[in-house]
Amino acid sequence: MNIEPTASTVKNPPERFAGDVWVDAIATPHEADQRMTVALVRFAPGSRTAWHSHARGQYLRVTHGIARFGTRDGGMIEVHPGQTVYTPPGEDHWHGASPDCFMEHLAMLEAADDPAESTVWKEHITDAEYEGRSGR
Repeated sequence: MNIEPTASTVKNPPERFAGDVWVDAIATPHEADQRMTVALVRFAPGSRTAWHSHARGQYLRVTHGIARFGTRDGGMIEVHPGQTVYTPPGEDHWHGASPDCFMEHLAMLEAADDPAESTVWKEHITDAEYEGRSGR
């Protein structure tokens, strides 16, 4: 048993995020057969991810602020502290902060057999998608 070393906060890259988004790694695999990753992710007001999917799905637990989550069918939901969203394997989605407050969530996912394929990043979302005006 050991206390994990504290990792530095990292600002997420603009290729994958619009606006200011920071991540703190909480748990990463130690052994070859371990897959779980957990991170605390903080979003400035209005910031969000690009479209992406996860090979084994993802759980996101909102801990502060109001989150927005969107799907390719044009759906968007708002999620509040204490609520958890599950995104199934392979489902394209995005998530971010509402326009008027910071938001943070715990991101929990399992790595794919090839860790480089755990998350597949795609194009940035449009303002209409962020605002929930892109229903198809």
